[in-house]
Amino acid sequence: MSSIFGQLVIGPPGSGKTTYCNAMGKFLEKMGRKVAIVNIDPANENMEYTSTVDISELIKHDEVMTTYGLGPNGALMYCMEFLEKNVDWLISKVLNLKDHYLIFDCPGQVELYTHHKSVSNIVEKLGQNLIRLCSVHLVDSHHCSDPGKYLSALLLCTSTMLQLGLPHVNILTKLDQMKEFSDRLAFNIDFYTEVLDLKYLLEKLEEDRFMAKYKKLNEALVSLVEDYSLVSFLPLDISNQALLLQVKNAIDKASGYVFGGNEPHDVQTLLACAVGAVSETEKMSGIDDYL
Repeated sequence: MSSIFGQLVIGPPGSGKTTYCNAMGKFLEKMGRKVAIVNIDPANENMEYTSTVDISELIKHDEVMTTYGLGPNGALMYCMEFLEKNVDWLISKVLNLKDHYLIFDCPGQVELYTHHKSVSNIVEKLGQNLIRLCSVHLVDSHHCSDPGKYLSALLLCTSTMLQLGLPHVNILTKLDQMKEFSDRLAFNIDFYTEVLDLKYLLEKLEEDRFMAKYKKLNEALVSLVEDYSLVSFLPLDISNQALLLQVKNAIDKASGYVFGGNEPHDVQTLLACAVGAVSETEKMSGIDDYL
């Protein structure tokens, strides 16, 4: 049985997951890849795409709220635990798409990826059935405008990467909106994407009278991020084809799709991906134009 490859698209509410799934799906289809979008967010009411598999076929978020008197978050947790117990339903649906590349649109509640076990258990079961996923963690680029929010995003990414245990790519979304708050950026974009020396971030945090009193805590949190040294970001504006290509290439490399997928690859392409080479198209993405 050959592997099925795909993306597990996660991120806080408002980070652009559904928009990303729609844009990336269309981008990959233009490149000749057969794509199936799997919606496992039971509260997703504004899908921009047509899902091939939808969790609402198994359980409905609003019905859970009504039946058990739960709030939106509680009902969502119930739905994901129900999906975990009925993961064979999802596996059977996905295995019928063995000639497709999968994009999973996931719920936004961060606790599902930081300490709750249902999603990680579902992912583990999918992996046991040769469904090779790369987690794609979206973070709104607006977090860069506030040192405290940016540090929070770094911690969230670190925790999520350790919890899920998947190949992982972090993405700063809505790059096209950065000009709106560029005057509040303390550093250039490379600092935020490459997660450079965070002592400069600590200095900015200490300039805030409220945050200054948490100096030791902030130092400990920054040390935690730097000790693991796992987090970096790719910038993305979904209307920019070069940036989409850069993200696609990073995900294909992380998941191993470039070596085991269905698309033909010449030796030069494989070697370029293996060493992390950047194509001329990617070099022309013009990130500086956004600031």
